[in-house]
Amino acid sequence: MFSTHPYDDDHLREECGIFGIFGGADAAAHTALGLHALQHRGQESAGIVTFDGEHFHDQRGFGLVADNFSSEEVIRQLPGASAIGHVRYSTAGETVQRNIQPLFADLEFGGFAIGHNGNLTNAIALRKELVKRGSLFQSTTDTEVIIHLIATSTFATVIDRLIDALRQVDGAYSLVALTNDALIGVRDTHGVRPLVLGTLDGAYILASETCALDIIGAKFVRDIEPGEIVTITDSGIESIKPFANSPSKFCIFEYVYFSRPDSSVEGQNVYEIRKRIGVELARESHVDADAIVPVPDSGVPAAVGYSNEAGIPFEFGIIRNHYVGRTFIEPTDRIRHLGVKLKHNANRAEIAGKRVILVDDSIVRGTTSTKIVEMVRQAGAKEVHMRIACPPTAHCCFYGVDTPKRDDLMAANHSIEEMARLIDVDSLAFLSIDALYRAVGEAGRNDASPQYCDACYTGEYPIPLTDHDGGPVPAQLSLLANTGKGA
Repeated sequence: MFSTHPYDDDHLREECGIFGIFGGADAAAHTALGLHALQHRGQESAGIVTFDGEHFHDQRGFGLVADNFSSEEVIRQLPGASAIGHVRYSTAGETVQRNIQPLFADLEFGGFAIGHNGNLTNAIALRKELVKRGSLFQSTTDTEVIIHLIATSTFATVIDRLIDALRQVDGAYSLVALTNDALIGVRDTHGVRPLVLGTLDGAYILASETCALDIIGAKFVRDIEPGEIVTITDSGIESIKPFANSPSKFCIFEYVYFSRPDSSVEGQNVYEIRKRIGVELARESHVDADAIVPVPDSGVPAAVGYSNEAGIPFEFGIIRNHYVGRTFIEPTDRIRHLGVKLKHNANRAEIAGKRVILVDDSIVRGTTSTKIVEMVRQAGAKEVHMRIACPPTAHCCFYGVDTPKRDDLMAANHSIEEMARLIDVDSLAFLSIDALYRAVGEAGRNDASPQYCDACYTGEYPIPLTDHDGGPVPAQLSLLANTGKGA
């Protein structure tokens, strides 16, 4: 086992990134590049499936995209003008080869490959019913449930079978699928997870974020809409919306942390939103200080906005080592304690003797925040204040985010004053939920009908949690007694 985030890095993790291309030369190479751009969405494994007009080809492996798809030899083993790819961050249980996506199956109508970003909330119930009916599962992912629902559907066409399958599932999903003659993209009816459409030299592209289009020089066309199915064939692109309309519930944490800052999400630039978050944070909870210091890298844009609004210098008071990655060092308790220094080091010249405001994107367990504050104090800071660029994360996510058990979420078990004492800061403040909504362009949160999914802050879940009727539990429950993972 290994971790690409050694020593218990205390951040929430997006579960997946997906990419697809149809009708382009060098489909596998373009897919590998697209997955490189989406690497932040999943670092545990990567996979690509291609179709060359006669046969499907696939390569999957643990680790980063570069670990698996950097050689010409590997790319040559993936011929064809259409491909889909997937990067994954698992969320529970063991890591096994059979769970690496895209998944592939030979079905009645031909080959079918699928990559999934999100999480199904009734997958356990559906899986039990499918097994009773004779389905034989090869993985422990919720994504395979979709394949079996398609395989057992009595409808004639692939699209009708897919519609039939998706009408039976609950949860959040953006999908890319590859058949013998089509690339298919789908978003769930609430549009919780992102999916965009692009073009490159006559080829169509689907991707989780626009940064995956930028890396290959593709043109952004539009976002796939909630509840939309796009089918791309040699005849062009067709769009249908076969499901009942549902209110949009895009994941607001995509803006706070998950999406890359250079991406445009739902028509808005992520970096600009994060700067506006910093502005709102400064307006709500400013204290006198000498330097605004981001916790790199995710705290940087909000810290820029805070600095501009407060008129206090922005300083790189913490320097991040970008070359940590996997490590050969066994993470003993002592090494775990030192791990934050492997990734971050205080820039003493910008901290010593100063009143410092640290800006970070979130506090999850509080372990990293505690170590960061300790490091800044040891570097000679006169005062240490912390400002968090989102509301307190007090609830589990069931829609495609790796969240600890609620008992392990610091904000679920402590007041803000208690949290401040535990991480040893002179003051601690979080962005209010209304300020977060203002930063994304709303007047505030409509409590009667929230414009986004903000369940990790409010506990208000917009999609039924069929598999979790027993109450709050860890996100992405295993489908097989804690041995598997969500998509």
